[in-house]
Amino acid sequence: MQRIGLITGASRGLGLALAQKLALDGWHLIITGRGATALEQARAALASSTSVQAIAGDIADPAHRQALAIAAQEWGGLDLLVNNASILGPSPLPSLVEYPLDQLAQVYAINVFAPLAAIQTLTPSFKPSIRIINISSDAALQPYEGWGGYGSSKAALDQVTAILAAEQPTWRVYSLDPGDMNTQMHQEAFLGEDISDRPPPEASVPAILRLINDDVPSGRYRKE
Repeated sequence: MQRIGLITGASRGLGLALAQKLALDGWHLIITGRGATALEQARAALASSTSVQAIAGDIADPAHRQALAIAAQEWGGLDLLVNNASILGPSPLPSLVEYPLDQLAQVYAINVFAPLAAIQTLTPSFKPSIRIINISSDAALQPYEGWGGYGSSKAALDQVTAILAAEQPTWRVYSLDPGDMNTQMHQEAFLGEDISDRPPPEASVPAILRLINDDVPSGRYRKE
């Protein structure tokens, strides 16, 4: 049977690395991201391995989420949803007492409300075997200076994930801390610093595959 997965934030970083691996494993993919050019480049590369549909847009936009839902239903339903799209917020990272509240609201809109809204919109297309993976961060647990906006949004996403798992016991619902990665977002958090010692996003993909392929209970997990 065809396995269908939808990955948000799939034009680069962890989302693209995961899409590349799933394509090689025979998954059929719907990918989305805000940058149309980068997303099309990702689609073209993935198309050599699998069937893939790219739908550019902002996951916080209801019309975009509806377009994803239509595509998922046309493909026969989803086995997998990976809510990977997120934003860091202002860079350099401000302290909470200086954090612009309009920008904090945007961080929450993308990192918390949009994943839940995507789940709500896509629920009719979920197969009984659905696995939902919300990408979290160690900043959800650790009080790193300057990470109050992003970290608290991921803490909220962790709680949303846990409650969804309690309310929907037939689903598998996970939040995953993928660990430090050498990505554009991480570079934005450490302006002017050399982050080449961080692992590439591909190093975090096996942890996601374990949640996809193994009989793992719903919950919060770390890459290790």
